[in-house]
Amino acid sequence: MHNDTQPDVRLEQLKNWLTNELKFDDYKIEPASADASFRRYFRITQNTKTWIAMDAPPDKEDCEPFNHIAKMIEAAGVQAPHIYNWNKEDGFILLSDLGSKQYLSILSEQTADQLYKDAIDALIKMQTLNDHIPPYDQTLLEFELSLFTDWFLEKHLNLNLDNDKKDTLKNIYNLLINNALEQPKVFVHRDYHSRNLMLTDTDNPGVIDFQDAVFGPITYDLVSLLKDCYIAWPRENIESWIQYYLETSSNNIDRNTFIKWFDLMGVQRHLKAIGIFSRLNHRDNKPGYLNDIPRSLTYVFDTCQRYEELKPFSILLNELKLQPDHEIMEHIQ
Repeated sequence: MHNDTQPDVRLEQLKNWLTNELKFDDYKIEPASADASFRRYFRITQNTKTWIAMDAPPDKEDCEPFNHIAKMIEAAGVQAPHIYNWNKEDGFILLSDLGSKQYLSILSEQTADQLYKDAIDALIKMQTLNDHIPPYDQTLLEFELSLFTDWFLEKHLNLNLDNDKKDTLKNIYNLLINNALEQPKVFVHRDYHSRNLMLTDTDNPGVIDFQDAVFGPITYDLVSLLKDCYIAWPRENIESWIQYYLETSSNNIDRNTFIKWFDLMGVQRHLKAIGIFSRLNHRDNKPGYLNDIPRSLTYVFDTCQRYEELKPFSILLNELKLQPDHEIMEHIQ
């Protein structure tokens, strides 16, 4: 009889490292969370103390950026997982445990204001960092926008765009790229949202999943936080949190200019996210993220209504039947 269950070789290696190298005994190990990458996380419990062990296969994941940026963030006075031990050769890291309460699970009308202010305070501290991180340049911005065309429009929806539609997209992409490049540059976490912020008893929030950080547009992380792909807030809440950011940070930027930068940056981010959600489904067999596409598209459509220069994109979305109230949106998954 054929047995489909393969032994978990990496997990056995991890246990050996914990027992033999780090001298853990009589501990419990259980999955803590999975990642949209090849990384896995396990919670280690010994008596009443807990740690997180990261499993990052060295042939698939480079832990150098994680290690470098975790220490940078910690040095800025923001809570990132503390690195106790790193087995570079095998791709295991022992980290402090920031708990299991993601912002997403606890955000409500009652809690949101304080939670977002905590997150904005942490963001302002991180934005002072600039130490050997890659630039968020035109090439990267172009690649990210291509994900929307390649994986969502062409692969997921099987659309074959004519030259006029391709030109419209190209013009919009250029507009979004120029908007990103003209902004002041700061440390950008690049995935600063409710699934990567953990509620902690002290120094809230705990910040995770920062290894893709870059040096780029000042509005990027704020728009990831406030126009979150996983939870949406009324416009007046978003603008009041933007105001809090502007008052708390020392960036002397005109409010209207900042809000426009923020809104257009959001379109770039949401198009990228829609492309990634589609790719996670088609390439990585992770269909769950498709449920987040309609919310992300709704943000895009809303911003298109606010700015004259995005009207051509609004028309294109209508022609492709991608406006939020169209029945195709209900079947997009």
